[in-house]
Amino acid sequence: MTESVKIVYKDRIYELPVRTGSHGEKAIDISNLRDQTGFITLDPGFANTGSCSSAITFMDGERGILRYRGISIEQLAEQSSFIETSYLLIHGRLPTVKELQQFSVLLNDNSLVHEDMRGFYQHFPRASHPMGILSSMVNALRSFYPVLETTDEEIDLTVTRLLAKIRTMAAMSYKISRGHRVVYPRPDLSYCANFLNMMFDTPVMPYEIIPEAVDALNVFWILHADHEQNCSTAAVRLVGSGRVNLYAAISAGIAALWGPLHGGANQAVIEMLSEIHANGNRIRPYIDRAKDRNDPFRMMGFGHRVYKTYDPRARIIKKTCDRLLAKLRISDPLLDLARELEEAALKDDYFIDHNLYPNVDFYSGIVLRAMGIPTNMFTVMFAIGRLPGWIAQWKESMDDPNWKISRPRQLYTGPTQTDYIPIGQRNL
Repeated sequence: MTESVKIVYKDRIYELPVRTGSHGEKAIDISNLRDQTGFITLDPGFANTGSCSSAITFMDGERGILRYRGISIEQLAEQSSFIETSYLLIHGRLPTVKELQQFSVLLNDNSLVHEDMRGFYQHFPRASHPMGILSSMVNALRSFYPVLETTDEEIDLTVTRLLAKIRTMAAMSYKISRGHRVVYPRPDLSYCANFLNMMFDTPVMPYEIIPEAVDALNVFWILHADHEQNCSTAAVRLVGSGRVNLYAAISAGIAALWGPLHGGANQAVIEMLSEIHANGNRIRPYIDRAKDRNDPFRMMGFGHRVYKTYDPRARIIKKTCDRLLAKLRISDPLLDLARELEEAALKDDYFIDHNLYPNVDFYSGIVLRAMGIPTNMFTVMFAIGRLPGWIAQWKESMDDPNWKISRPRQLYTGPTQTDYIPIGQRNL
């Protein structure tokens, strides 16, 4: 028997069906609410609104669970690679050895970027933020590479092009911003090792591939590969619902990710640590400010909107962070300050009672800084990692037989009908 929820309004009773997810979670289906009642729902921030059904990522914020296609994030971070995880998200299953090899070859073959695109990079003002450049350049790919979306094989080619080229484009933007020679991808290096080499190799100082740094980047990208219907993923689905091409939908996701409350949070962590360091490394005043409801200051990198317990990704990347710092033996006052802040917060009753544990952004900022990634590139690193999730979500929405163009409603609170007043009769 199908479950339903009854809504009583005055002398009328309305029944709405209840949908059940794979793990028993319940959703009230309000798709016919307006037709039945004339009402809409109001949910600022969409915290209680499901915009779609999806088989890609499962999250349980109360229990601290994150799974891609049913596989726990812990297993993927420990045993998988970013490329294999990308395949899993996009295709819905783990690849065979042959499929993974073919996927890797395709990524290598499509990793070069059209030389004419370099002109675009060189004409951006030097002060341009890398995220703005990346969003623009991903959109520009449509002019250089046709969108192939007729058959599964053609979609795979478009998807592979994007995955392969975004890494090259990100490294190019960094090199050009510094006035350095662009380094091209090498066929003998893995996806993660190639990126680091393209970022840091120079004619006068060849880059040394450090396995711990490659592993750290691999884990970082796996942890960020998808995260259910967050701000940027919802943007990709919403823009994609207009049946725009994949490049345009991903460009919208990059723009949404840019914000400091979303993908820019790890950059904000380092900026916060820099401010604390500049003010004499005094942690206690900042902790006190974070606990003051009347103070707009926020302790960046602590707590999460969805996770009401410890962020499962934070546990994983903390171990990665410790291994990387032990290997590199870096002397950095900000990294020492981060550990001191972490220790102080974890002992503070207010932070414990309010579930303000260090989240993935806190540790990922430290990991990226230790690898030498510039602070303004942090969000770009997040975007590269999130790309397979965006693609999977876009692809799923394109294949949805119940697809509808996204068109949220609103509750209008402005003036009622008002007559136009000629300008000469208006009282200033």
